[in-house]
Amino acid sequence: MNQADTRAAFNIPSSVPTWEMCNETTLEYSEQHFASMWIYEVLKDNVRKLFYSGDTDGAVSTYGSKLWIMDLNWQTTKSWAPWYTDEQVSGFAQKYDGLDFVTVKGVGHMAPQWARKACLQMIEAFVNNTDY
Repeated sequence: MNQADTRAAFNIPSSVPTWEMCNETTLEYSEQHFASMWIYEVLKDNVRKLFYSGDTDGAVSTYGSKLWIMDLNWQTTKSWAPWYTDEQVSGFAQKYDGLDFVTVKGVGHMAPQWARKACLQMIEAFVNNTDY
């Protein structure tokens, strides 16, 4: 996306900075605990949701995500349990009323980049509404 011909093809103005992988020098944000909680209530009974987290993510911790989801105070429909790819633990999953929370073992923020097979399996299970 940083090549001049690609930027021209996408009509990206020269004033737009070049693409960079997520890092603390390019992201400036402040924490807002309730910033997106409202949308979960709006979508609760209308759209199934998948919230996944790489369990070694240093930017958005799995523990913090789990606490945030617990703050929704939604009923647990399936308790915390491991899920597997090729007979190896790929992470853990817990289902709530309208939301699946799934961890991906041994990867961070870019889970699909580093655990492709497991993440594809996770997404297929979500789309098909089957067990992880």
